[in-house]
Amino acid sequence: MSHKRRRHSFIGSRTTMSPDAAASTALEMPSPALPATRWRSLRRWVLPVFGVVVLGLLLSHAHNVDWAGAWKALHRYSPLLLLGVLGLATASHALYGCFDLVGRQHTGHHLPRWRTWAIAVTSYAFNLNLGSLVGGVALRARLYARAGLDDATVAQVVGLSLATNWLGYGLVAGSLFASGAIEPPGQAHLGIGAFRALGVLMVMLALGYVIACALSQGREWRWRGRTLRPPSARLALVQLAVSATNWALMGAAMYLLLGRQVPYTTTLGVLMAASIVGVVTPIPAGLGVLEAVYLALLSGTMRQSALMGAVLAYRALYYLTPLAGGLILYALLERYASAHPPGLAAGD
Repeated sequence: MSHKRRRHSFIGSRTTMSPDAAASTALEMPSPALPATRWRSLRRWVLPVFGVVVLGLLLSHAHNVDWAGAWKALHRYSPLLLLGVLGLATASHALYGCFDLVGRQHTGHHLPRWRTWAIAVTSYAFNLNLGSLVGGVALRARLYARAGLDDATVAQVVGLSLATNWLGYGLVAGSLFASGAIEPPGQAHLGIGAFRALGVLMVMLALGYVIACALSQGREWRWRGRTLRPPSARLALVQLAVSATNWALMGAAMYLLLGRQVPYTTTLGVLMAASIVGVVTPIPAGLGVLEAVYLALLSGTMRQSALMGAVLAYRALYYLTPLAGGLILYALLERYASAHPPGLAAGD
């Protein structure tokens, strides 16, 4: 196994955890007014309570939903439309696989591009359906370890992948907010000016990342015995481009399922809001979260039966169908790892 260039990216070192784990870690910081033990005890209840609140929101709308109508709405979709949406979902998953290629480029690890991509696609399918700790971190770490990568390199790859996803999120969502393409929901009690300012801040943070990478190029830092260095500005731009495109594909899939009755920018904005709620809610696959957010924010825009039918179709095409492909890829990767131990695979 090659041990060349075993260095840490400063991004990898700061984002090696999933957003769920990062939120949990942030809650571990003891408050000056609370002893550490009491704070840890409180932390155990915060996220589950939030999850119950979100599910309660769904249940509060559930009795008003015409489930029979939602089922009929599903049957009204043409096979050609569903095939097109499945194509967008497949393209999105394939593009997400390129996130780990960013980490491969930065770390210079020895795994072939196809294997790196396959590991990322597999972990993403499991991530969506079983949660980020299982799919985004644990499964990915296992597959990379089976391939012969050390823990430090895996941390860099996972960290850069997470950074890629959320940097693109900030760029797209910030652009929507700043341009006024979507207005703040009434429940947010946030003025339009403040909403646009938030969007500008998000865009500036995403672009600031690229600038920081450009200004820090060639520099290295030592932290806890490890060498930290930033990605190149060119690689940072690639991160923003692939992630922004991925979010755009996800929004396009839902836009088609909604029958183009809701503006694309609104559809994308609601989807991104649901993604954030899903991240901080400790429920596998965000089950009920996507449905709750769409029902809450778009129930007055179109018939609830059609809305629920679109959300259920999206979950089937973007979550469940790729999971079947992920299971096949996982089996193939495990079989390949057994047939090509790390010591023999170094020359792949």
